[in-house]
Amino acid sequence: MLHRLASMLGYTKKSLASPDADLLALFGVPTTTASGVSVGPGSALTVPAVKCAVQAISEAVATLDPKVMRRDGVTEAEVPDHPVAGLLRDRVNDWTPGFEFVRDIVAAALIHDNGGLAWINRVSGRPVELIAYDPTRLTAQRHESGTGEFRYFLNGRELPAADIIHLRSPFGRSPVSLARESIGLSLTLERHAAKLFGNGSRPSGMVSFKDKMTPDAIKNAAAAFRAMLESTKTGNTAFLDGGATYNQLVLSSVDSQFIELTGFQILQIARAFRVPPGMLFDLERATWSNSEQMGREFLVYCLEPWLRALEGALRLALFSAEEYPTHRVHFERDDLTRADLGARATAYSSLIASRVVNPNEVREWEGLPSYEGGDAFANPNTGTSQPGAAAPQESAGRPIEEAA
Repeated sequence: MLHRLASMLGYTKKSLASPDADLLALFGVPTTTASGVSVGPGSALTVPAVKCAVQAISEAVATLDPKVMRRDGVTEAEVPDHPVAGLLRDRVNDWTPGFEFVRDIVAAALIHDNGGLAWINRVSGRPVELIAYDPTRLTAQRHESGTGEFRYFLNGRELPAADIIHLRSPFGRSPVSLARESIGLSLTLERHAAKLFGNGSRPSGMVSFKDKMTPDAIKNAAAAFRAMLESTKTGNTAFLDGGATYNQLVLSSVDSQFIELTGFQILQIARAFRVPPGMLFDLERATWSNSEQMGREFLVYCLEPWLRALEGALRLALFSAEEYPTHRVHFERDDLTRADLGARATAYSSLIASRVVNPNEVREWEGLPSYEGGDAFANPNTGTSQPGAAAPQESAGRPIEEAA
């Protein structure tokens, strides 16, 4: 079966003798990197930078409020009572809230080549339940036609493609798979650091004897020297006999540079996930100015492509053929782009004064109730004859018009 499947995928008999990383990844086998460690979804998440990047992307997407929008000609309005909106906003099944479902399916697409997969349970054609399965149980395989279609299998049983939500990474490979060499080097560096500073990982010094020593003599000398070092009375002088000389071992320059190497690997992992280094808490070159800019880059160049891909996957799977041309899922980005109160107040004031928006629209953005007269588009800073303008001011007990 392995040979038959490999031949269908274009692998030769010779390649099966020493299968490459792609074939191993196809069967979920962790691939060994040049650094000598195997990198898979589980081992990759033990690297703090990888775990932080996956969490930053998946949790940021999941915090956004999902809405179902319907387009009618040139206008578009929210449909808050649509069944899909209820699923994504509240809970997708009896044990999974919408937040966890979105977070987990995005995280799966970041670490698994198969992407994030979920099954849609329909009743009378209406989606009533979404279940995200473990990638080892719900799998995706390219169709033999070569058209880019997929076939989906749950515990070996094929499911209709229309009942599957499939969120895929670019190139058909997850960032973890594409960056496995950098992740493998990070694992190697962490293991080196643990051994370097772990108890008993390397001797603190070396005792050399001028005369040849028998094994028993060496054992007795080592025991005596260790007993002196472990004594509760610190600061004692060590006395060595038999022409013994003690040489203290110090860290070499190569040993002490692993911190710099670890920092470089954080940058490599940040590049693989397109996450600004500051989002991975690498603040070595962070300033107040570039941190704000990196936050905008995170939204535009990292999150936005994932949001578009997720919105497309949900729209393709959750809406009927009749609804698809006019309905879509939209994740509200305002929560991530919201500035501080002072900056928002300045922007709102400018927009109202320019008659781009009215006060009630601004109040709606802030979650506040509207008020009578707030729907008028007027500049409150000029004139008194405009609707919604500021009340006339008085000068020396008289209105401004009379004073003029």
